[in-house]
Amino acid sequence: MLIALLSDIHANMHALEACLAHARAQKAHRFVFLGDMVGYGADPGAVVERIRSLESEGALVVRGNHDAMAVSPPQEVKTIGETSAAWTHSQLSREQRNWMAALPLTAQLDNILFVHASVNDPHLWRYVNNERAAAASLDAAAQWPHVRYVFGGHVHLQTLYYRGAGDGLMSFTPQPGIAVPLPRHRLWLGTVGSVGQPRDGNTKAMYCLFDAQRSQIIFHRVAYDNFAAADAVRASSLPSFFADRLEVGV
Repeated sequence: MLIALLSDIHANMHALEACLAHARAQKAHRFVFLGDMVGYGADPGAVVERIRSLESEGALVVRGNHDAMAVSPPQEVKTIGETSAAWTHSQLSREQRNWMAALPLTAQLDNILFVHASVNDPHLWRYVNNERAAAASLDAAAQWPHVRYVFGGHVHLQTLYYRGAGDGLMSFTPQPGIAVPLPRHRLWLGTVGSVGQPRDGNTKAMYCLFDAQRSQIIFHRVAYDNFAAADAVRASSLPSFFADRLEVGV
């Protein structure tokens, strides 16, 4: 089974459709969405509806921190992400907000565990951006039976961590389009990157394809009309900074 892993769409419909089309061309059998469907971008309602339709066809969806903020926006804005929460809330229907509020923080499929941030207290939205944080997430995943793989988003970067014979973790940055074997005798954690808001200086959207039968993963970068996505942000009442970063990938 070929599983498309998509995270941090951030209301960027242009990037989402490009990644979905790319995944279908690669014969993806199932879609998994790892949170942060909304926030920053101009099309939260359209993105949520697209993902809801895919869920009705068998996709798995977990909740991210921006999804939670859009459901219940903070009264006092302290971060740049919170500046779009109230606007996003107003763009979503009550039905859409209720659907997001009911989403789980984790989901399991066979020996794979899906989460937005860290399995270690997922509601705290910890960043898995180093070996120590990845180890804590994998340790917490041990409470789920048979889990060998943990996939998440949140950090907007594509990274793999694995545990071998010792207690420590190793990490490496995969190359786009190159299959990486993930043998089952090791424990693996991958951050799949961001569909809608890359932050590594490359404007191409990010997502992954995990081949459960072959135990391998391919990290992809997909070109899309990021300037059109930026124009959509500028046409809204969102801060223009959210558009600027789409044009340079930071």
